[in-house]
Amino acid sequence: MSVRYNAVLWNRQKKVYDVIVAALSFSYIVVFAGLGSLIHPNATIETLLIRALGTLAFLMLHIVLCIGPLCRLDRRFLPLLYNRRHLGVATFLVGLSHGVFSLIQFHALGDVNPLVSLLSSNTRFDSVAQFPFQLLGFLALLILFLMAATSHDFWLHNLTPVVWKRLHMMVYAVYALLVGHVGLGALQSETSPILVSVVATGLVVVCTLHLLAGKKETATDSVASVHGDKFVEACDFESIPEKRARVVVLKDERIAIFRHDGKVSAVSNVCRHQNGPLGEGKIIDGCITCPWHGYQYIPETGASPPPFTDKVATYETRIVNGKVLLNPCPR
Repeated sequence: MSVRYNAVLWNRQKKVYDVIVAALSFSYIVVFAGLGSLIHPNATIETLLIRALGTLAFLMLHIVLCIGPLCRLDRRFLPLLYNRRHLGVATFLVGLSHGVFSLIQFHALGDVNPLVSLLSSNTRFDSVAQFPFQLLGFLALLILFLMAATSHDFWLHNLTPVVWKRLHMMVYAVYALLVGHVGLGALQSETSPILVSVVATGLVVVCTLHLLAGKKETATDSVASVHGDKFVEACDFESIPEKRARVVVLKDERIAIFRHDGKVSAVSNVCRHQNGPLGEGKIIDGCITCPWHGYQYIPETGASPPPFTDKVATYETRIVNGKVLLNPCPR
């Protein structure tokens, strides 16, 4: 979190994270290529690298997609979320390497520009067996580039969190395109049932985690009941853990009710940074702290501590007979 725009800076944690990602990626490529050369001794190094980079990028995308729901299901996974954008950019770079090697291998040996050859050499969109699956991978790579190029908080601030979030939700479109890319490409040329089972397992894991996280999130939503003309009954005061929150729904809006020092404060559940769930965070040093990236807000005012200027909506509260009452209209 920064007051002004700065060049991208890496603290020690980010440096360690990036080194680990780079080391694991390099190890994966070396092991994959080594085993591939033993299983397929006639395969060229270019072919082995294309396969290694492609499978690595697909694996990394699965990890990126699984981090979010895992964090909703178990808070112990939250540290993985902090640097997820770094992993996303790394996924794009690995995918780009796969694309460049593939472009050289399959489209750079003729008289036509390789990109022109990629876009025009196969137009059999009406055929499953001959479908131009490479175009699906190319389109997925373009979207990943757009996401990687706008991953810095500079773009988050200027595009607004809502627009930025919608843009980066296109990662699901990328996943769908790559499933089609693999299904119409590698799965048709490689008849091994192992490859089919691995892709199917990945798809099932991603879908299952998202469904479980969605089910848990829906179950935790409690709709407040009307209490008088102005306030509504939200929850029991004792049901709110100290320095943590209970999330309720008012007028289709999620509101986080925090308990601290014998009182309650109600704020919008949506963090101004990346729409993170404030209600899943806690109060640290007197400030509501978002569990995603540590953005903070003063409970009573919803404002970030000076010199920061971010602010979330707050709601008037009362405690009557052990019940927390809320004004459904934000201040």
